[in-house]
Amino acid sequence: MKKDWPCVPVNLQNVSPNAMRMARLMRMSRRDMLMTGMGAAVTYGVASGIAGAEETQPSPASGAAPVATQFMAVSRLLTDRPTLDLRIGNAIYAGIVQSSADRQAQISKLHDLMGSGQFTSASAFAAAAEKADPALKDVIHDIMTGWYRGVADGKVVVYRSALMFDITKDAIYPKTYATGGPFYWTTQPPEVDRPTGHPALSPSKFVVEPT
Repeated sequence: MKKDWPCVPVNLQNVSPNAMRMARLMRMSRRDMLMTGMGAAVTYGVASGIAGAEETQPSPASGAAPVATQFMAVSRLLTDRPTLDLRIGNAIYAGIVQSSADRQAQISKLHDLMGSGQFTSASAFAAAAEKADPALKDVIHDIMTGWYRGVADGKVVVYRSALMFDITKDAIYPKTYATGGPFYWTTQPPEVDRPTGHPALSPSKFVVEPT
């Protein structure tokens, strides 16, 4: 007769969590292991494909139209800034050239004028451009409106990063943005010096836009 071995009860309180986890892992079926391996392989393949696609995509600077590159150079001079966001610039440029068929040629003309002389300021460059060709005043307006208001061809290109908010960010916050913290409006805003410069361009027709 086969001898029955006594079954000693196991006190789960004395079993370590690591031992319990190892026991569960050992009980994994062959199907579970196959499914896990197949899932990992699919995930790796998809991730590799995405990474390969990202590596093959050109950077914003590569393959850019020559006039778009000229637009960024002219914009840096007009805004008196050493660097500008290339993504925003591409969007503004696309809107400006869509607004008029003459804009590309005018931007190239501004770029040629910029390279023909040493301008000490954006105002000097704008005044020289209007003197050389009065029609260039309109494209200068478009460029400055695009960067400072974030609007090109009557469409909003960018809001929070428009330069009009950047120059007053120490005193005024954009609408819908309360970056100053709770009750920031209860404190006295800093004083802003009154501008002392003179317009570089001749007067233009004032247009009241709906708000």
